[in-house]
Amino acid sequence: MSGQSLLVPGELSPIRSVPGNIRRPEYVGKPAPAPYTGPEVQTPETIEAMRTAGRIAARAMEEAAKIIAPGVTTDQLDKVAHEYMCDHGAYPSTLGYRGFPKSLCTSVNEVICHGIPDSTVLKDGDIVNLDVTAYIGGVHGDNNATYLVGDVDEESRLLVERTRESLNRAIKAVRPGRQINVIGRVIESYAKRFGYGVVRDFTGHGINSSFHSGLIIPHYDSPHATTVMQPGMTFTIEPMLTLGTHEYDMWDDGWTVVTKDRKRTAQFEHTLVVTDTGADILTLP
Repeated sequence: MSGQSLLVPGELSPIRSVPGNIRRPEYVGKPAPAPYTGPEVQTPETIEAMRTAGRIAARAMEEAAKIIAPGVTTDQLDKVAHEYMCDHGAYPSTLGYRGFPKSLCTSVNEVICHGIPDSTVLKDGDIVNLDVTAYIGGVHGDNNATYLVGDVDEESRLLVERTRESLNRAIKAVRPGRQINVIGRVIESYAKRFGYGVVRDFTGHGINSSFHSGLIIPHYDSPHATTVMQPGMTFTIEPMLTLGTHEYDMWDDGWTVVTKDRKRTAQFEHTLVVTDTGADILTLP
C-alpha cells in the first residue's frame, strides 16, 4: 500500500442551510432522536416512500462522486450532495443527527465511518467513502460507496472491489424465514478468504420513518442476531472491511472512527426491503 500520511482533522465550514419548506426529521435541534416504537415490517406505502428517498440519496451520492479527484476537499463533496438533496425536496438526514454538522459522511483511507467533511484535500491514491441519507415523505433512504481517487494501489483497489462484492453476496442471502445472522455469516466468510478484518462495533440497522430503528444487522456471524427476516422488513446492510484489525479508535470529535492500526478500510451500503423471495434494493439511482 502507498505510504501516505495519516489523516488529521481539517477545518469545518459553516453549517449549510436547508430551505424552510423542506420537512425536517423530528430529531433536528435535539440531542438525540426519539426512540422508535413502530414495527420493523413496513406498509407498501411506506416502502414506496422509502424508494423515493433512497433514489434521491443514491443520486446525491452519484453527483458528489462525479467531482472526486485529487485536489478536491471533502467539504466540496458535502456541498454537492447537500444541494442535490435540497433541490429535490429532501432533508440531508445526517445534518443535525445527534449534532452531526454536515450533510453526508466522508471517510478517507483509514477512516472506517462517520468522517466529517471539512477542508481535507483528497490526494492521488486515496480512497474515500461517501455515506448519504435522504429524508423525504417522512422516511429515510441510506446508502454509501467507496471511491478511488486518481491512481490507487492494487491492494486498496482490491479491498474496495471485494467490499462491494461482500455487500452483493449479503443481499443475495436475504430470504424471509432466515435469521439476520446469515447476512454477517456470508460477509465474514467471504472477507476471511482475503485475510480482511470485519468491523464488528458498527453495523447495519433498521430504517423507515426512523433513521435507526433499533434493529441491528451485524456484518459478522453473531449468535445474538436471531431475528427472523419477514417480508416488508426494511434495513441497511453496510459491510466495513479492513486491511488489518477490526479494532478502532475514535477522534476527539466523537464521530470519526479510524482503524486502530491505521490500515485502510472500505464500506458499501444499500437500504433494502425483504420480499417474498429475497430482497429489493431501495437505494438505486
